[in-house]
Amino acid sequence: MSRPIIEISGLRKSFGSNTVLKDINLQVERGQVVALIGPSGSGKSTLLRCINLLSVPNGGRITVGEQSLEFNGRQTTLPKEKNLAKFRASTGMVFQHFNLFPHMTALQNVMEGPVTVLKTSKAEAEARARELLGKVGLSERADYYPDKLSGGQKQRVAIARALAMKPAVMLFDEATSALDPELVGEVLNVIKGLVKEGMTMILVTHEIAFAREVADQVIFMRDGVVAECGPPSIVIDNPRQESTRAFLGRFKASEQNVIRMPTPVAA
Repeated sequence: MSRPIIEISGLRKSFGSNTVLKDINLQVERGQVVALIGPSGSGKSTLLRCINLLSVPNGGRITVGEQSLEFNGRQTTLPKEKNLAKFRASTGMVFQHFNLFPHMTALQNVMEGPVTVLKTSKAEAEARARELLGKVGLSERADYYPDKLSGGQKQRVAIARALAMKPAVMLFDEATSALDPELVGEVLNVIKGLVKEGMTMILVTHEIAFAREVADQVIFMRDGVVAECGPPSIVIDNPRQESTRAFLGRFKASEQNVIRMPTPVAA
């Protein structure tokens, strides 16, 4: 069997006296979709940021593909720029709030990384960017600036921008949480398309039904630890831990409390 594409061992992260991640151990196989669920403050987003080195761990080891970094507790700074760029090139990250360059069109936003970081020619980068905008359903919005796009369109541009770097792994940090409800579906459909293509992904999400549908593995995090891990049929449908049951119970209750309009009585 081939090695996992992501291996995390003994990962720890603190902010001052606040320990956010406590001895996280995780393996992700190539082509696998992992959903991270749990209450706010449980460490889900911090875990993604550590994988991408937007936050520097205080201890443990992170391996993505052939790139491996170890943190010994004394290391509080990032690796040298060349090593950092090489490590980050294997992961594409999509944030809650898009982070598009406002002075660039959708096309230019998608082109920027390949041209600046990968030193791709502008002609090649433009062709790839147009292809990716087509993949996310935005070919006709290529020349629009972010302020002329809806939230769902901005997020789809952000996904195309991350894919333009040809990552081995995609990381989604609550990619739909900042969207109006009617726009969530268009972003989830793009992610479903990537699932069908076999993209390796780690998703932080509160969309429990979506996690059940697309994830191979669901991880429930609580207080900086992995409280429960397994397929959706276990973690979501038949959780073993009381904390998991309590968390999921709130979502089931909210679904049942949807206000339904009475059926009109015929005259």
